[in-house]
Amino acid sequence: MRRLHLGRILRELREEAGLSLEVAAPALDWSSSKLSRIENGRQGVDTHGVRTMMDIYGVSGSQWDELLDLTRTVAEKGWWRAYGLDDKGYVPLEAEATLVREATAAYVPGLLQADAYARAVFAISIQPRTQAELDNLAAVRRHRQERLTSVDDPLELVAVIDEAVLRRSVGGPAVMRAQLAHLVEAAALDRVALHVMPLSVGAYPGLSAPFTLLTFGGIDFGDMLYVEHPAGAVHINKEEQVAVARLKFDRLRSFALDPDESVALIQRVAAET
Repeated sequence: MRRLHLGRILRELREEAGLSLEVAAPALDWSSSKLSRIENGRQGVDTHGVRTMMDIYGVSGSQWDELLDLTRTVAEKGWWRAYGLDDKGYVPLEAEATLVREATAAYVPGLLQADAYARAVFAISIQPRTQAELDNLAAVRRHRQERLTSVDDPLELVAVIDEAVLRRSVGGPAVMRAQLAHLVEAAALDRVALHVMPLSVGAYPGLSAPFTLLTFGGIDFGDMLYVEHPAGAVHINKEEQVAVARLKFDRLRSFALDPDESVALIQRVAAET
């Protein structure tokens, strides 16, 4: 996300300078394709390259220091790398987000998963994992969840989950009872708004397509839509597509129970488990 943010700023500076890719790239001793990749966030750039760009684009004043600091931050490795995760998945996006809106009909959202439930989900993956890898994945999940109560790095979560998620036995009855109790505790947090879609609603829009919307309060990038599929995931930031997803999420919330009603339903399901 920071690389995308930096690339957008650099593109805007080039355009403000009245330079096309074809003119700016040779002045930087780069190809047009390299400069394009940097501006689109697909390739990194070091402080030397940014200094040269700012010089050619006529940038002056405090913006120099701000851009160089951002460039250094982009080059830093994310905390998740220590657990063996790369920079291409969901975690780096969420790490920069201030608000997550998630709709799911399959599992409890990762930010709300108890440890035993999370391990049960990881264990059924078609990708074989060692015990060490499972431990790392669980540790990453716990690290992510800490932001829901963090003072220094807060994260807000609004989740819509299907009632079937509460009733699907993942890991066995004991694991599910612990997970349902964890959901009740999490729902009491100020930064969590949990909505359950009752089975009595029947079919509803979005039933077959879980998705996540991320908002980045500290980065002027707009919202991003994240959708997983059997072969991987897609990250979408085109405003017209993101706007459709926001509308769909709002409609899902309108069909679902409010947070108090949702907790009451979770407690009833727990009593039956």
